[in-house]
Amino acid sequence: MTPATCHVSIVIKALNEEDNICAAIESCLAAVAEVGGEVILADSCSTDRTVELARQYPVRIVQLAHAAHRGCGAGPQLGYQHSRGEYIYLIDGDMKMVPGFLEQALSFLALHPEVAGVAGRVVELNLESMEYRERHARAAPHLAPGQVDRLDGGGLYRRRAIQEAGYLSDRNLHSYEEFDLAVRLRSLGWKLWRLPADAVTHYGHDAPPYRLLLRRWKSRYACGLGELVRGAIGQPRMKLVAREVGELRLYLAVLAWWLVLLAIPLLPLAAGARAAAFAAVAVAPLLLMTWRKRSLRRATYSVASWCINSAGLVRGFLAHRVPPHERIPSKVLHEPAPEARAGDTSRKEKEHRA
Repeated sequence: MTPATCHVSIVIKALNEEDNICAAIESCLAAVAEVGGEVILADSCSTDRTVELARQYPVRIVQLAHAAHRGCGAGPQLGYQHSRGEYIYLIDGDMKMVPGFLEQALSFLALHPEVAGVAGRVVELNLESMEYRERHARAAPHLAPGQVDRLDGGGLYRRRAIQEAGYLSDRNLHSYEEFDLAVRLRSLGWKLWRLPADAVTHYGHDAPPYRLLLRRWKSRYACGLGELVRGAIGQPRMKLVAREVGELRLYLAVLAWWLVLLAIPLLPLAAGARAAAFAAVAVAPLLLMTWRKRSLRRATYSVASWCINSAGLVRGFLAHRVPPHERIPSKVLHEPAPEARAGDTSRKEKEHRA
């Protein structure tokens, strides 16, 4: 691992973010200019102009050596491999840092040595998408201020805590990588915190909802929970995974629902009775969710999402794993000139010398 020689490393993980990458990089450069640090673009073999646009900025650009290694867990770990900071901040390529938050986060960690990572509010800008409206409506507890069980949406972490946990993110994961990091840290006694301040703005995918579900199946994003469980089996963190991932119980219930549907045709009943029983069991979840959400459209999307993610649970659990601590093959595409590095000194230090 590259030794820490600067204060903060902001890792931008990206895949085909040409529409957002300039804004993301500019916001990160402005943030590290105030505290001292560097910006690293961890690119997962983009096929658009993401890398080309990023080259105009004083940032380190690193890229996976093989597109087959793409995954939500691989991007952060790739950036971490090439980072030098005492602290690591993770951000997506479709996010922007909110001015002033990085200073607040560093101050909080300085005052709370028992805290491994701190984040703030993720301001969602795309509430037109059904996916993000549903997520916003759920108001998950880990998005509220205070001590939390994970830092979804990125956060600032101590390198020392990451080193104790073994690695930043599990390269095998196609989602749930932030929760995996959280349970590894918490199982070692570290705490996580979310501040009541805006940290980043985020404009998520604007694809139609069912196309987004299909994309998540093809990219293996839906497999993340199964991959998480597979990696946690036999580890101390498995208790936290089983207790805190509510989706796991939901998707296991969906799999049980499928088994019941498969068993009904085998029951010693008349054909009409079997057909009626099958129809009743098949539509029960949809009717329940329609009553709960007061919307057939939203209920249909929920049930479809359950099915995709439940299938992904099985697919991810059965997937081949590689040791997560192994270094990811990569290449450095761009290295800023020493005098242009935003990370070697802070803006305040430069002004003082001037």
